[in-house]
Amino acid sequence: MSALLRRLMSSPWAGLTMVIVLLGAILTVFAGTHLDRRTGVEVNNFLNSNTLVQTATDASFFAIMAVGATFVIISGGIDLSVGSVYALAGVTMALVLRGLGPMSDAGTVLFALVLCLAVGLVCGVLNGMMVVTLPVHPFVITLGTMWILRGLAFVVSRAESILVPAPLTAMAKASLGLSGSLYPVPMLMMIATAVLGALYLERTVMGRHIFAIGGNPEASRFAGLRLGRIQMGVFVVSGLTAGLAAFLGASFYGSASCGDATGYELYVIASAVVGGASLTGGKGSSVNAMLGALLIVLIRQSIRTLRLDQNYEWIVIGIAIIIAVVLDQGSARVAARRLVAAPAGGAR
Repeated sequence: MSALLRRLMSSPWAGLTMVIVLLGAILTVFAGTHLDRRTGVEVNNFLNSNTLVQTATDASFFAIMAVGATFVIISGGIDLSVGSVYALAGVTMALVLRGLGPMSDAGTVLFALVLCLAVGLVCGVLNGMMVVTLPVHPFVITLGTMWILRGLAFVVSRAESILVPAPLTAMAKASLGLSGSLYPVPMLMMIATAVLGALYLERTVMGRHIFAIGGNPEASRFAGLRLGRIQMGVFVVSGLTAGLAAFLGASFYGSASCGDATGYELYVIASAVVGGASLTGGKGSSVNAMLGALLIVLIRQSIRTLRLDQNYEWIVIGIAIIIAVVLDQGSARVAARRLVAAPAGGAR
């Protein structure tokens, strides 16, 4: 048991998990209680199934995109267009389904998923092609596509909110055997995406190549890695996760509009950074990106649950991001000093 505990404590996601547990404990203590109308039992305002699942659901849509954005950040790039890809994929899916008319429930869900992923794929390929072929930083490229794709979503939707077919909402809000007011599908998709991202990054040769080009692109080039192909691949992954998030978001809320996911790119990057991803490249974790998203939503939840002034929400989140980056830089410097001192210590 002690060996297992030491292994868990030394894992890269242990620190964030402990912070989330600590914040959850504080909320549990200070949130107060209320009487559940259905059961007549007094329950904690935070530590109850409805609040916990809703918190995870609120985080899931941009947490899924944060997994894809983490791939880009690890490679040394950045993707500011994810929110716009989300909006374009959502309205495209809703418009096409409205134009096609009724289909079977399974056919509707499958077609909507494929269509959203296809839009995300195309957007990711376009971003990747421009980053690889144009002598411009990914920040500028994706800043431009952020406005272009959002504009396309506005034009094709004519600024309307477009309803999606009922089978999509039924799928996204399936209770899966839980209470009728609990909808775990987005949360489960978030966890599955983070796990798949972790397996790819940490257990495959292609994943190690992403870390390599982010850590030292020149050495990677001399080692024979195809930097253009790898950069293209990470932007494709980012586009696909944005498409998946759009599919879930539009399905869950029952509609899609050109204003969907406005500002999500900030939440996405913040989740990756709070999760320990280095904006200089070479460091990051898809699981930590998910945990970073959960932490940001918990901060928002704590302000509401404790009945604090919600005007301070952005201030608190901004402070958390700065602290996370400072701690990350500090730990990197400490690790570098230890690496330099190790040979000298061994010589003595």
